[in-house]
Amino acid sequence: MKLYSYNKCGTCRKAIQFLENKKVKFELIDITETPPTKQILKAAIKAKGMKKLFNTSGVQYRELKIKDKIKTMTENQAVDLLASNGRLVKRPIAVDKNKITVGFDIEEYKKVW
Repeated sequence: MKLYSYNKCGTCRKAIQFLENKKVKFELIDITETPPTKQILKAAIKAKGMKKLFNTSGVQYRELKIKDKIKTMTENQAVDLLASNGRLVKRPIAVDKNKITVGFDIEEYKKVW
């Protein structure tokens, strides 16, 4: 499994702790240095919806005024933007074969991982 996260993110640390406690093996990837691939982002959009993939509490989300732009943004435009800037992506994203989670919801993690 791959876990795209950011070391300064408290939510990411909770997800890591959960996975470690469950003895789930994962590869930790810094989302700010290596954003998820377009293929992963498209799968996440299919599973969660385009708006759920944006880190709405992030500084860059506000600075780039994504809230206003997302209303007219196509899925391909969103994927291109997210793939080019990991700080815009909601985290953590956990990916394993046909399973994907966005953010950390403990109930979802209990079901999926």
